[in-house]
Formats: sequence, C-alpha cells, structure tokens
Amino acid sequence: MDPAIEQYLEETWLEKGLSENTLAAYRRDLCALESALGKNLADASQADLMQVLAQRYDQGYRVASSARWLSCVKGFYRHSLEKGRVSVDPAAHLEPPKLGRPLPDSLSEAQVRDLLGAPDISTAVGLRDRAMLEVLYATGLRVSELVGLNIASLNLRQGVVRVVGKGGKERLVPVGQEALSWVVRFVGEGRAALHGERTRVLFPSQRGRQMTRQTFWHAIKRYALLAGIDQGLSPHGLRHAFATHLLNHGADLRAVQMMLGHSDLSTTQIYTHVAQARLKALHKAHHPRS
Repeated sequence: MDPAIEQYLEETWLEKGLSENTLAAYRRDLCALESALGKNLADASQADLMQVLAQRYDQGYRVASSARWLSCVKGFYRHSLEKGRVSVDPAAHLEPPKLGRPLPDSLSEAQVRDLLGAPDISTAVGLRDRAMLEVLYATGLRVSELVGLNIASLNLRQGVVRVVGKGGKERLVPVGQEALSWVVRFVGEGRAALHGERTRVLFPSQRGRQMTRQTFWHAIKRYALLAGIDQGLSPHGLRHAFATHLLNHGADLRAVQMMLGHSDLSTTQIYTHVAQARLKALHKAHHPRS
C-alpha cells in the first residue's frame, strides 16, 4: 500500500478524531483507487481519476456509493496539496454525482408505543431491553452510543445523560421521567441478574459485558416483529422517530440538532421534510377538497 495513504489516515485521525469505522472505509476506498490506477496516488492525473470514476458508473455502483468515494478521494488530495505532497490537486474539478435527499422511514407514535411494549419485562433481559428502548426513543441516541453508556453517564437528579458521540464529542441529552423510571427499575430489579457487578456498563449483556450494537439491533428487529411492525426498520428507526415526533410537536430545530449531536444543521433539517410529508399525507387523506 502507498505509504501516503497511511500517513493521510494517521494525520486525519489526529486532526479530526475520526472513528475506526470511518478510517477503515477511507483505507478501503483509497487502496481500491490505487489498485485501479496501477500507480501511486500522488502520480495520478485528473484524467486518471475521471477514468476510474467512469468505470465505477459502468460497474453499476450506486450514486450514493460513488459520491462517498469521491468525497474520500477529494479529501485525500486536498490534504496532500496542503501538506505539499502534490503540486496540483487532480480531484479539484471532479463533480460528484447528483444525489436525491432520501427521507428516513419514521415510526408513528402508535407504532413506537407497540414497540416499547414488546419486551417481556418479567425477565431481566426483557426489563433491560424495555429500558434501552425507552432511553433510545427519549434521547435519540445512536445504538452505538446507547450500548456504550456506563453507570456514570446517567445523572438521575438532573435527568440527563452524558453521551460520547462521533469524533469523541460529548453532549448532554435530557432523558425524561418515563425513560428514567424504566432505567431505575432495571438497575434495581434486573441488572444484578445480568452480572452487572462485573462492569460499569449501564446495560450489560447476559455475560456481564458491553453489548455490541449489532446484538441490540437484532433485538430491536425481533421486538418490531412482535409488535406487528412490518415496514422497513433501520438501526436508526427510533432515532428518526425521536426527531420527527419532536418536530411534529413544535420543537425547535436547533435544539433537536444539539440532542442528536449533528455538527451541521442541514443534517437535522431532513426531519422537517419528514414532518411536512406526513402533514401532506394527512391532508390528502382527510380533507374533503384535497
């Protein structure tokens, strides 16, 4: 592999605090580009990059995938130009493919109630999962953030949770009394049965360890089936519902941005489109002159 790739990844990690998943994706994209070019990235011309991009289109890569790939490539060459490793940025004038703005699927409030009621709270696992679902919906956390919470993350007196999000950024998110009550109940009645004394993790696995996000995502899908929710549900399903329902009830967009941990307001604005689309659908279904 071109040493310039590892150097770029290391410097970018130090400057921006990127996650391991993001770094791995960058490494795959840049190594694939190097392989397609058959030369070091610093020796590539704009024509070389255009040819590789055209090959991706011919091979049927999705528009979103090619846009992400090109963003990675542009970032590499922009960084290399700033560091003086290339004299010309060959990616500077490459245009990304046009992306539509897909609206995230969002559960209705009734569906959320059914999902929250699906776990069997007579068991320690069910009680834990009910508490986790309640916190997920009450806070809009990412699943990875939820499973990473520890006992010290939760402040019961103030009713907030301290979250370490993408790039190691911390934020405080209000939890709400309903979710807090389920967490308190789980800690008091179910956590010890899951060997909670072995770990500081707030919601331990059955082995007393931190759950993986994949494990809890599979649990969410299982509870969705039990609740009769047959629409496509993403790992961010309750996060989408949290944001959409807040905006439906008049929440301030910037407050939702802060709670979600979005660095850019435009990322949060997608949920205003979801709310507007739902209002239009309701109007069409129920207004006599729609």
